[in-house]
Amino acid sequence: MATIRDVAKLADVSVSTVSLALSNPGRVSQKTLERIRDAVQTVGYVADPLAQSLARGRSRLIGFVVGNVGNPFFGDIRRELENYAIEHNHFVLITDSSGKIDRERALVDHLTGLKVAGLALAPSGHDQDYVDFIQGLRIPTVCFDQKVHGIERDFVGSDNHLAGAMLTEHLLQLGHRRIAFIAGPKHMNTASERLRGFMDTMASAGVEVNPNFVVDGQFTRGAGYEAAMRLLIQPDRPTAILGANNAVALAALQAMQELGFNCPEDISLAMIDDVQWSSVITPRITMVIQDTMKLGGIIARRILYRIMSPEGAADPAQDFVLAPKFVPGTSCKRLS
Repeated sequence: MATIRDVAKLADVSVSTVSLALSNPGRVSQKTLERIRDAVQTVGYVADPLAQSLARGRSRLIGFVVGNVGNPFFGDIRRELENYAIEHNHFVLITDSSGKIDRERALVDHLTGLKVAGLALAPSGHDQDYVDFIQGLRIPTVCFDQKVHGIERDFVGSDNHLAGAMLTEHLLQLGHRRIAFIAGPKHMNTASERLRGFMDTMASAGVEVNPNFVVDGQFTRGAGYEAAMRLLIQPDRPTAILGANNAVALAALQAMQELGFNCPEDISLAMIDDVQWSSVITPRITMVIQDTMKLGGIIARRILYRIMSPEGAADPAQDFVLAPKFVPGTSCKRLS
């Protein structure tokens, strides 16, 4: 098996020059680089990624840690990150924490043990112990989706307050006043901001929110279904339901159909975030969506900037927050 010394001998350069050319070709002259590449091809040398990792103190892997790899939202972001990483000779290692903090910490510890070059992390925790854990990481880390106060790392996400406000304003303009909100977990920034957008917009319109119309759906299909049922069996039920994410909104649609209600004739429905095959769901649900392609692109550029450039290591943490997009459907009725 050919070694790096064989390449150096044939190219008539030092071993360190071959190593530099393979790891950072921009720092070697074009003439020398071509000679080394010819030698690599001639002797059939294949670099040992483990040896390279040990020599550099890090690998060319980027850890990708999320709560549910099956969620299309994370899938789109992962795809953008992976495409950009490959262009820069890095590769993405995908892990799933199932939203469990202990599992997430174990995965992060394992990834750092593998000498990953950096982490793209959708945080699951929020308390001070968790903040201290993330702050203590000694590798470039970009957080996304969930903003956790106290973590001084680059953050990439959407304006969740605006997302809740946009759908609430749309329902108000259609004449709805008895609007219900199926919320997510209170400790999650996305959930609290979407609820705040709903409450602020209702208050600005001078509409009092019925406390019985704000129910906890935990961002899950099961809890969302139970929450929707509680709303629908009330004597003075809402005329519209706003789901804080796609899972609870689809659960609400299922509950409506099971109870014999028609959407939107009997009850209107709106949701935050898209779902696969949304165009074939009847009615087509009015929603506000996040630009996952742009989010993924920003995450990719920030993590590679942090990994590859000297300025990136010293650059203060920054937040990148994108406005969501309103997508009208046929699930909201105008009240006479």
